[in-house]
Amino acid sequence: MDILELLNYAFFRNALLGSLFASIACGIIGTYVVTRRLVFISGGITHASFGGLGIGFYFGLNPIFSAMVFSVFSAFGIQWLSRRQGVREDSAIAVFWSLGMAVGIMLTFLTPGYAPNLSEYLFGNILTVTRTDIVSLVILSVVLFLFFAVNYHAIVSVSFDTQFARTRRVNTQFIEYAMMLFVAVTIVLSIRLVGIVLLMSLITVPQMTANLFTVNYSRIIYLSVGISFIACVVGLLLSYYLNVPSGAFIIFVLIVLFFLGKGVKAIFMANKSR
Repeated sequence: MDILELLNYAFFRNALLGSLFASIACGIIGTYVVTRRLVFISGGITHASFGGLGIGFYFGLNPIFSAMVFSVFSAFGIQWLSRRQGVREDSAIAVFWSLGMAVGIMLTFLTPGYAPNLSEYLFGNILTVTRTDIVSLVILSVVLFLFFAVNYHAIVSVSFDTQFARTRRVNTQFIEYAMMLFVAVTIVLSIRLVGIVLLMSLITVPQMTANLFTVNYSRIIYLSVGISFIACVVGLLLSYYLNVPSGAFIIFVLIVLFFLGKGVKAIFMANKSR
């Protein structure tokens, strides 16, 4: 079956659209995460979202919605503990990381009836992306674009030097909490693509690859969006033909692209030095 035939299937079209808008959201928010060196925080929020999934399963709620609420509160909790309560940031992350996983595991096993299928949440299955997921990602992408357009200079200032941003009368607290909100929402809405276990790579590796070729903030965003989408499409197609989990293959392609980028840059620098 060729690619044109695959486009006749709604699940494949949904997967492509989901990949596109998830790439846009992850490209925008991931640039802030990598620049601010918040990768560990994003990992903590990602794994804390499992607690929200468990709450959703146990109480019969939409698991994505409950995961989003739990992730947002976890993100704010990390920020509050580390900024206001004198707790070290890595310790605050560990608290909510562990809490989320513990709550998720307990409530999942206590859920009456058949055990919920956790594999698509833990490891992702891009072919399960629904129209609702796509609409949610479209709304998130538009909101992120508008927020960045209005607050671009403030976000860049906070990303590189929070203390300097304060001297320029930037409302750093608003930017930090707003960005933590967006990080949490982006993580939860992208879970279906690559899963909780691998999601941290989707908001870090494309930005690392883009950063090999530019240090300009906006260019990193554009490049990382393109790299993410290419990896999603290639990973989706290869996983379909090889019959392997799509989430893992997407991340594998991202890692390959990163090392290819490193190789290309090394060759370019070697030729330039001659």
